[in-house]
Amino acid sequence: MRIGAVLQEHGLPFWYSQRDIVGAQQWHDEIGKALARCDWFLLVLSPAAAASKWVKRELLYALREDPYEGRIVVLDYEPTDVRLLSWTLPDLQWVNFQKDFADGCSDLLRIWGRGYRATPGAP
Repeated sequence: MRIGAVLQEHGLPFWYSQRDIVGAQQWHDEIGKALARCDWFLLVLSPAAAASKWVKRELLYALREDPYEGRIVVLDYEPTDVRLLSWTLPDLQWVNFQKDFADGCSDLLRIWGRGYRATPGAP
């Protein structure tokens, strides 16, 4: 995942189910534990995310939990019908990745007061 690589390169820890859940773990419990301990919620908007019942469940959790108030960021990654996830998405903070990936990275990292350093040779 390109965005995950950028976060990692800039020293920002993140949790990503496809990377952080190993074989025999109860994945729904692991997702719940991660949501309970994370400070921010990033929604990478794509048709696959919009079709995922688990992404919708995770988003609904973040929307109703006080610690995530003002800490949900929608990453506009691919054209997607946002109504499939939540009618509230347009009111959240958005970062556009569709026009230019580097600009999207810069805007995202600015949220945490970090500058974006493109890795030489990265796509």
